[in-house]
Amino acid sequence: MPTRPRLVRSIPFWALAVASLATAAYGAWLLLDKLGVMTTTLTDGTATGVEVYVGQSIAVVGGILLGTGVLGLLLTLAVAAIATLRPHAPVEVAEPLEGTADDAADAPAAGHGYERGLGYTSAIPTTGGDAQDDAAVIQPATTR
Repeated sequence: MPTRPRLVRSIPFWALAVASLATAAYGAWLLLDKLGVMTTTLTDGTATGVEVYVGQSIAVVGGILLGTGVLGLLLTLAVAAIATLRPHAPVEVAEPLEGTADDAADAPAAGHGYERGLGYTSAIPTTGGDAQDDAAVIQPATTR
């Protein structure tokens, strides 16, 4: 029975996430860098044609890369949301252990953990597992 790996172990998913994040980061850096250079040189009055006209084109490319990275991150989130909707492989139920009827009689009647073999015993002695006996309160012994 072929099973698909979980999304956490999917290399294409993580490649999409990392590439989208890197593209968005590089686009934001490129956009902010070129707009910052253009702003400072135009306000100083030292702007050249390369900084203004080429800087505009590079800033547009940075904006496109930023938008592409954000779109890729949204696509990554959509894939993760859709992956939660796909059915999981059925869980195989283990067969009960074979035993005799005498083994079932040795099982504790109470539902708490004192009789489950956890290394300690109950403070309330039970005499057959009646609900009345389990709920009984032990009275302190009187001294004579």
